[in-house]
Amino acid sequence: MFTFFQKSKYILGLNARNLNYIRPYNSKRAICIADNKLLTKYVLKKAGLPVPDTYAIVSSIKELEEFNWLNLPVAFTLKPNRGSLGSGVLVVYGRRKKPPFYWIKANNKRVSIENLKMHILNILEGAFSLNKLPDVAFFEERVKLLKLFKLYTRRGIPDIRIIVHNLVPVMAELRLPTPESEGRANLHLGAIGTGIDVGTGITTTAIYKDRLIEYMPGIKLSLRGIKIPFWKDILKLAVLAQKVSKIGFLGVDIAIDRDKGPMILELNARPGLSIQIANLAPLKDRLERVKGLKIPSIERGVKIGQNLFGGEVEEELEEISGRKVIGINEPIEIIDSHWDKHPTMAKIDTGAYRTALSYEIAEKLGLNKPIKYKKVRSALGVEERPIIELSFILDKVLISTEAFIAKRGEMKYDVIVGRKDLKRFLVDPSKNVFMSSKEVEELKKKYALQKS
Repeated sequence: MFTFFQKSKYILGLNARNLNYIRPYNSKRAICIADNKLLTKYVLKKAGLPVPDTYAIVSSIKELEEFNWLNLPVAFTLKPNRGSLGSGVLVVYGRRKKPPFYWIKANNKRVSIENLKMHILNILEGAFSLNKLPDVAFFEERVKLLKLFKLYTRRGIPDIRIIVHNLVPVMAELRLPTPESEGRANLHLGAIGTGIDVGTGITTTAIYKDRLIEYMPGIKLSLRGIKIPFWKDILKLAVLAQKVSKIGFLGVDIAIDRDKGPMILELNARPGLSIQIANLAPLKDRLERVKGLKIPSIERGVKIGQNLFGGEVEEELEEISGRKVIGINEPIEIIDSHWDKHPTMAKIDTGAYRTALSYEIAEKLGLNKPIKYKKVRSALGVEERPIIELSFILDKVLISTEAFIAKRGEMKYDVIVGRKDLKRFLVDPSKNVFMSSKEVEELKKKYALQKS
């Protein structure tokens, strides 16, 4: 836990933030935009910035009584329009197909129509709003979880908080929901906060319940070294949000949708200061460094932020851990029984445990002699797959392993490298994420597997 001295410094920091940044840089109009989520979405969407779709708005008891619950989708997020600190936000992930209808929350608890009615009544009465004034409830699109984050959260959707001042991103944090936070990425509710190196988009120090941690609670999964996809796009979105909203000292919350990519969830004119604990750096120093700078463009603001506040995290991680950073599509060299090398393209898949080689390639190289068989569960049911000894070179690293052989059919790659063989690497999922079929074919031709 934090010491009394640390807590005192945090409180003093809040006061200094209010006096030095919120009052001078955030006008009443700007704060009004940030405090009104529906107005925020309108302003951002009008400027062409991506935000989650709004399904329905309930602003009165009459509208609540007349509401058609069956028009709601299977998954959604219910929010108070003027809520703060994540209070009053309800996230559901599924719905029962037959009457009586109910939805499922992140903690697997049921949410009935009556539960939703009571929750909306509380929202309308202002139970979660700033100053406890009457409010409006709205249903919006639930962001779909990116595959990268599946190991780091249970059903909840992580988001990224970017602090922007003077059109420069100065500090960033990845916020990971926990079962305690019920799918909400808010540290006050029990989520995990992990600092992000602004220059590289790689996570650094993590904080959970006022404690610095290295691993996900309960499992040996490091929180350091996660490479955030679309990093430059995310920084650019944050800076654009400041330019559009004219909020001078701003916290931008951005999530990455599995299909749509980065989208802005909320703007915060009073961003909390716990972000500096996760980054082990005082926010005030960074704000002072960009104060008064003349920023000619969005791109320039992003570049300045990356140059000023980006450490050499990737190089440090490689030096400390001995692991190299690779993408999700990589050239490899398969080594046959005569130690001849055969280049081809491989898919890097952290979702698969064991490396797999196509039967056709294994046969061509004389590697199709199984050393054993293993039963695995697939879309076709339980099947017995042969396992072979396989050696290949990935980014100048020799890997000797046991791999499945299977018929790849019409899939893009003849080799899938599983996480069992990626212990000496960090995978950057932002590299070649959306390769077209044409690009894949060109790469396959470039690294066509041929006998030496």
